[in-house]
Amino acid sequence: MQSIERDFPIEPLSQLAKLESWRKEINRPTYYVHKWWARRLGSVFRAILLGALLDESEDIWQQFYCPHNFENKIILDPFMGGGTTLGEAVKLGCRVIGNDINPVSWYLVHSALQRVNPTVLKRAFRRLEQEVEPKIRKYYRSTWNGEPADVLYAFWVKLIRCPGCQGVSRLFPNWIFSSDAYPKRKPKAQTLCPACGHIHVIHYQAQTATCPNCRYVYNPQTGPARRTTFICESCGQEHPIAETYRLSDGPPEHQLYALMLLLPGGRKVYKQPDTSDLALYAQAVTDWEQARQQGALYPGEKIPPGVNTDQARGYNYHYWHQMFNPRQLLCLSTLLKGILTESDQAVKEQFLLLFSGILEFNNMFCSFKGEGTGAVRPLFSHHILKPERTPLENNPWGTSKNSGSFATLFERRLLAAQKYANEPFELALTSQNGHAAGQKVYHINHPISVQPGKAFTDLAAGRAEALILSGDSASLPLPDGCVDAVITDPPYFDNVHYSELADFFYVWLKLALGDQVSYFSAASTRHPAEVQDTNAKSFEQGLAAVFAECRRVLKPEGLVIFTFQHAREEAWLALIGALARAGLQLTAAYPIKAEMAVATPKSQAKEPINIDIIFVCRPAGAAIRLVSETSVDQILAKTRQLATRLSAAGIKLSKGDLFVITMSQFVVAYVPADSKGISNTLLDEQMAILGELQSALAHFSVDDLVMEKEPSQMRQLRLLEEVPPYTAS
Repeated sequence: MQSIERDFPIEPLSQLAKLESWRKEINRPTYYVHKWWARRLGSVFRAILLGALLDESEDIWQQFYCPHNFENKIILDPFMGGGTTLGEAVKLGCRVIGNDINPVSWYLVHSALQRVNPTVLKRAFRRLEQEVEPKIRKYYRSTWNGEPADVLYAFWVKLIRCPGCQGVSRLFPNWIFSSDAYPKRKPKAQTLCPACGHIHVIHYQAQTATCPNCRYVYNPQTGPARRTTFICESCGQEHPIAETYRLSDGPPEHQLYALMLLLPGGRKVYKQPDTSDLALYAQAVTDWEQARQQGALYPGEKIPPGVNTDQARGYNYHYWHQMFNPRQLLCLSTLLKGILTESDQAVKEQFLLLFSGILEFNNMFCSFKGEGTGAVRPLFSHHILKPERTPLENNPWGTSKNSGSFATLFERRLLAAQKYANEPFELALTSQNGHAAGQKVYHINHPISVQPGKAFTDLAAGRAEALILSGDSASLPLPDGCVDAVITDPPYFDNVHYSELADFFYVWLKLALGDQVSYFSAASTRHPAEVQDTNAKSFEQGLAAVFAECRRVLKPEGLVIFTFQHAREEAWLALIGALARAGLQLTAAYPIKAEMAVATPKSQAKEPINIDIIFVCRPAGAAIRLVSETSVDQILAKTRQLATRLSAAGIKLSKGDLFVITMSQFVVAYVPADSKGISNTLLDEQMAILGELQSALAHFSVDDLVMEKEPSQMRQLRLLEEVPPYTAS
């Protein structure tokens, strides 16, 4: 038995995960140079790895801040995604194998595990800056009171033609386009006069405003766009937005209505575009058309239909390049061409990684978050291609004040990632002025730097520390019984299809890698062997095939450990079926804090799920144990026990969290022991149990879980007394 099968430190680890989740890109920067979806927290996967590799007698939490060297252990992640499992395993001295069916994932992880001397990177960046920055900067210049200034951001609004009078309307939900992230502290907001376009300052809650330029009086809180409809600015008739766009030709047109400028002294100001600003954009459009005809690099592929792409296609975005305006295409193409002239292959790969990463912040599906925070709300703040009615155009090269630009993220992400990889630290809970805080703990990890191999024989012979692959994880090029543990986070069951979203990056990376890397030869990252599927049975079959392959390559004493969560019963039944088909038997399941609760998809949910379940499996060897052997009362008692532990640690639970914890114990109650699948009798029995659990959950009180009536902050600080000793730098 391994340590994780005995118990798991869900209380202190959830507190640590909560702290890490607020600034994941700072606390684990190596994994956040580039976007990947639903990344799990590094601290959690460090603990999982320790639990899988430590003996039963060793305590995971007491060992968390100790140095380790598991140099003889091989860890496999068949759904490596953004590479968190592999990075954390390398820090513990393990050798690693990562595979993902999506080639974008392969490129992220392949690049993240490579080290480049920061001095070499900086020198190459200066060369690129000298060549490319002036070519981009000239398209993002303006004036303020006759003095030159840089354009930080350009504010656009979608235009729509009235089906009745043919008048053109602007899809403003209201006339306030910029306010502070904390408006009660800083109530000043920027508003746009509907009549003349003049920009002026009002209180963010003002119900009336008078334009100081034309004296027009208007309500700044209400614009032409409603939720799904718009009021024509010419005739006053109301029409559906999506249907109107579907009946039009081509994607929506846009109007430039504001600029944010950076003055030489560092002050930011808002400006209504003048004729020179409009002429500069028109020049960029002309220059782009000329560059395109001369062979500029840009993605000309069609956007295929899909669950997560149909939102864009519904607005007549049918090609990937239509998600960018001509100025963005011109500058991004210029930047990419500059990167491809780099002679140092390792440097070029890092620059390509960063280039692909900034695409998320430099397209016409971005929006403005407001003052006092990172200004650009990136494309994938939603897990769909969601057209923005008031998109924000970023300065792709950027200035010292830009968010999401190449120069800015070179410093904040790429160099930070290299620094962390060379000197990785762990975050530790501490107390600061009566509040829980974090302290960096150095000198306990191996650097995240590996020699990659081309085949398992390289790993087995010690010629390599990592094998990074892209392909179907149900058919791995590995011998039987060769890995010590499988640790992974499988794809989401239904509504977030990574390949549909990853194509956004893929079509750009393919321009640079298509002739060199076989993984980038296809038209799309979509693959028939993808595990994700809207059909529960297909999801079950795909997951079962990968789990069965994991069992094949796993050593007899090894563990398969994975995280999972879902709001629908079908997903949990599919999980049971997949485990049964693969011949894996559950030995433990623990709830743990997941990603940040204020992430956009979660913040919009009524009962958001902020808890992941860690499932621990061994190859099945005992006879099947029926669900009926564990009663509903026993499942609920275990749910209450685990939920109470989290609640006592200051983790706020929702009804959705309680459902997830309950379903995890329901899954554990049925322990599959062969690969024959689930009989109709067993399925009927499971459905009956599910009905009883749902009825019981309706009366399950979250408030009752707080056994100790002390403030949440006190519970957090009390946990600090249990933190094991460590050497802080």
